[in-house]
Amino acid sequence: MTTLLHISASPRGERSESLALAGHFLAAYRELHPEDTVVEWDLWDGSLPAFGPPAAAAKMDVFAGRTPSGAGAAAWTAARETFERFAAADKYLFSVPMWNAGVPYILKQFIDVVSQPGMVFGFDPDAGYSGLVTGRKAAVIYTSAVYGEGRGPSFGADLQLPYLDTWLRWAGIDDITPVTFRPNLATTDVDAKRDRAIADAVEAAKRF
Repeated sequence: MTTLLHISASPRGERSESLALAGHFLAAYRELHPEDTVVEWDLWDGSLPAFGPPAAAAKMDVFAGRTPSGAGAAAWTAARETFERFAAADKYLFSVPMWNAGVPYILKQFIDVVSQPGMVFGFDPDAGYSGLVTGRKAAVIYTSAVYGEGRGPSFGADLQLPYLDTWLRWAGIDDITPVTFRPNLATTDVDAKRDRAIADAVEAAKRF
């Protein structure tokens, strides 16, 4: 059975543009794949562990071939459990609003927790990194209220899509479908752009 995991980085609930587009994607996906399992993961639900000093020490222990101990061992166990929740899926849908040109800090926290040696990546001193989350695909919904392609620097910059796209590929996921909704909310054609984004989300679900 195929599992699609929806990872939401927006805390805005029903007022979230990224979650609304994700809803259209998932409705189309469920209609086309009624036998698949869809799992929701709201990153704001309090389930993400911290990645602080004990976890950082544990990571360096693992790099050095040592077994984490004490608080580090507990932090490493929490990181592994979080990774296993992520790795249990076959497909991913990320809904990602733009915050300060980048991604919400909760998504960065998720990435920092799961991006561990032997989990998301392998490392060879001569060959470098290798992604271990292979054989999967991802769709990503990117939204922003002000930034948009073709606007000047006073409207912001895009450190959102390049960052997450780079991380996914580094993790071993090369089959990536982006859907963007980036209107300037002060303009008058927002509804038309939203309708196009909805159509793009539905079309992406059909190809997923």
